[in-house]
Amino acid sequence: MAFDSLPELVALDSGGDGLRIPPDLTVPFTPRTRSLIDLPLLRRLARISQLGLVALVYPGATHSRLEHSLGVYRLALAFLARLRHDAQFAATVGEADAAAFVVAALVHDVGHWAYCHPLEDMGLPELPRHESFVRSLVTSGDAAAVLRREWSLDPERVAALIEGSAVDPAGRLLHSLLSGPIDVDKMDYLARDSLHAGVPYGRHFDQERLLSSLCVDASGTSLAITEKGRTAAELMVFARYVMFSEVYWHHAVRAATAMLQRAVWTVRAAIVPETLVRLDDHAFADWLLAAARGTPAADLAAGLFGPVRRLVKRVATFDALHQPDIHRALAGRSYADTFAIGARLAAQLARATGRFIEPHSLLIDAPPAEREVEFKLQVRERPGRGAAPAWRPLEQLSPVVRSLAHEQFDNLVKRVRIFAPPDVAAALSGLPDLDRRVLDACQGD
Repeated sequence: MAFDSLPELVALDSGGDGLRIPPDLTVPFTPRTRSLIDLPLLRRLARISQLGLVALVYPGATHSRLEHSLGVYRLALAFLARLRHDAQFAATVGEADAAAFVVAALVHDVGHWAYCHPLEDMGLPELPRHESFVRSLVTSGDAAAVLRREWSLDPERVAALIEGSAVDPAGRLLHSLLSGPIDVDKMDYLARDSLHAGVPYGRHFDQERLLSSLCVDASGTSLAITEKGRTAAELMVFARYVMFSEVYWHHAVRAATAMLQRAVWTVRAAIVPETLVRLDDHAFADWLLAAARGTPAADLAAGLFGPVRRLVKRVATFDALHQPDIHRALAGRSYADTFAIGARLAAQLARATGRFIEPHSLLIDAPPAEREVEFKLQVRERPGRGAAPAWRPLEQLSPVVRSLAHEQFDNLVKRVRIFAPPDVAAALSGLPDLDRRVLDACQGD
């Protein structure tokens, strides 16, 4: 095979020594792998948590992005071990590109900064997206030197595989292994996040069956599965759905997310992007606590990062099935819009209750608009006698996937919530006509 002699794949096959990570996994090591892991840009990931604010609700979920990156690297080798037996994959991907894929899997998260996902969801011009840093980090400095010297690789090729900017068949195919419906990133984080959160949901899909069903689609440029992997793929869709419902978007996690976003919005004039994106978790918390001092964000920052956890409480929850008008009016709005709506709603509720409510105290949380569990995956059906294989989308073959990705997730999981400090939330409990008041606030004065 074209890449059978890849040192990292040989190390995987030999089952020798390596770095141990949960759950009872050995990550194969070679000298050139170690040369990458010892770089500051990867060591920095050991100080950035994979799940951020989730640990406020699930105390065990404190694992780092470095641990996840090592898991992704190991899965990348497992994907190659399976796909080297696929004639089309082996004919398309040579050893140099297989090595570039392995490196890309290991370094794919180097652009992450502390709490970047919830902050990027705000869409603030002061906060660049973490993906924008990957190319410069990989193609310059010590990382580029190691890739050229130890791996004989062009750093630009590694960056292109991560970004998805490669246009050749091998580049497009390998990017789909890094970022697609079934990829090394999702397959690792679902199981790893579930393990550390102490819940079973993300581990209840048949990873071995899924691996054994991997193949190349009819175009030769994207990962697909054979028919025998369909049930395993359905279980992976379900795992993502439940992890979002019960862990990533748990109501208390969303409360903490709303607090973080409002605190950063309040102190946004103090943001220096070049500094902020270099902070690890602890340094970010120190920065926010200092920047928030003397502002309405002080209590929010202290509730997240101070000695006592104090989260805001739910005032109301709206989903697309039961309150479609309100959900439609709030979902997808800019952060400036939801801030203004919250201030108008606070004024209305103050008049209704006879209680002063700070204009900034109502936090409106609407999860990002992107669909998170959609699976655009081709399935190769077993051909009849003398016939060519047939290809069908997984969603066409599986009502389960269609329901989870659309009706269940969009209508019931992607809830819009309104939060307030505990005393305000208690005062608003049971207030009549709240839905109408929210709609009025959405439409302006």
